[in-house]
Amino acid sequence: MIYPSVSAIILAGGRGARMGCRDKGLVEFDGRPLVAHVLAAIAPRVGRIAINANRNTDAYARLGYPVVEDRIAGYPGPLAGIAAGLDWCPTTELLVIPCDTPGIGGYCVERLWGVLGEADAAVAHDGRRLQPLHALVRERCRENLDHFLETGGRRVDQWIQTLDWRQADCSDHPGMFININSPDMLHD
Repeated sequence: MIYPSVSAIILAGGRGARMGCRDKGLVEFDGRPLVAHVLAAIAPRVGRIAINANRNTDAYARLGYPVVEDRIAGYPGPLAGIAAGLDWCPTTELLVIPCDTPGIGGYCVERLWGVLGEADAAVAHDGRRLQPLHALVRERCRENLDHFLETGGRRVDQWIQTLDWRQADCSDHPGMFININSPDMLHD
């Protein structure tokens, strides 16, 4: 199913410190860059996609999607990427997905959409813990996020708690939350 009112931001704007400072989204995994795995799963489900990247923007642009950079300098974390995504978002809902989860499935969008209702956000739960970087956030949350960042907030899970949010049970697909964080994980 396609959700035309949903846009997606693929978060690839970090420093990749645990990956030896390599740009994680462009690291090869099973013959393709990590970000390509995520794009393949998400593109058939949403109306529009952008990639949040702060370096190698030309390489990301060659993938055929808009590239949006953090508006907050210094790599302050995924919230800056979400803020950039909300600034760009041309629809009423924004799917947030990290670039380093090659097992993501399109059903993630369905699960999140299925519980969103009138809430501000829906967040995936893997059966053990909340996965706040796998979320569906309404565009109207931009002002709330700006305030959170301006007051020193940096953790996605803490920001989510300031919203009216719902939990999406994704415990039957725990593999979609495995993120590739180190060079060793590329070969496991």
